[in-house]
Amino acid sequence: MTKTSSAKPIVKPKPKPRQELIELPSDSGAIFQAVGILPGDVAFEEQGASITVEGKQYRLFYSREHRNAFEALKLNVKANGSSQRVIVYPYVRHFPKKEQPYQLAFQVVGFIGKTPIEGCISRELQDFEFRIAGLWQFIPVCPTPCITVLKNFSSERVTLIKEATVEEKVRFMKASHIPLLWSNPPVRPFRFNPKLEKEQQGSSAFVQITASFLPDQDTFEFKALRCLPASNSPKGLKAGKKDKAEVLAKSKATGGKSKRS
Repeated sequence: MTKTSSAKPIVKPKPKPRQELIELPSDSGAIFQAVGILPGDVAFEEQGASITVEGKQYRLFYSREHRNAFEALKLNVKANGSSQRVIVYPYVRHFPKKEQPYQLAFQVVGFIGKTPIEGCISRELQDFEFRIAGLWQFIPVCPTPCITVLKNFSSERVTLIKEATVEEKVRFMKASHIPLLWSNPPVRPFRFNPKLEKEQQGSSAFVQITASFLPDQDTFEFKALRCLPASNSPKGLKAGKKDKAEVLAKSKATGGKSKRS
């Protein structure tokens, strides 16, 4: 007599439907960006500037276009004390080995005084909040998915790039890869699969979100969608593989090591 099994068949849960991606219209006004408000104790010393946030110290620096804001912050610290609310761009330095943690610093864009001016970002964001928009994807050197923020396209920047050296071009167009914790995102971060052909790879969705900075983890965490994920993105500037290879070769030839991703 044949014994029949009483075990119930395994029913696999239905996969959660993927949210449809919208297409950004040309006049959407969307741009690549990562900017937020970081509260902390700012210090200016001989070795450089820093901000201490919940007991953790981060380097502060500035770009040429924001030098005046940096100098104004220095004066404000002298006049009103080290406790400041600084408007910053996050800067993340990744390294070739995944097990080697990235380094986080912040570029000074401005600061929020006792009486915020009209149109200030503080009207929209709270302390520790960041507005981030970019390509949602994994990069080879980071186990955490990132939002990749490219330099926004403009005719002025194209002219500047044409007149720059290869090293200057690559440095200027370097993307920022911001690690983001995002549980149950509406669209999966893109991951390159070397086993697939180019036309089968798919592409990274463009996401626009509000995120919270988590000093205890040196990372950012999703808070809210600002717009539905999109299948296309604004025009951005990106260094070519040939230029990157040339800069890397020159770095090695001079004894330097390119550690950034």
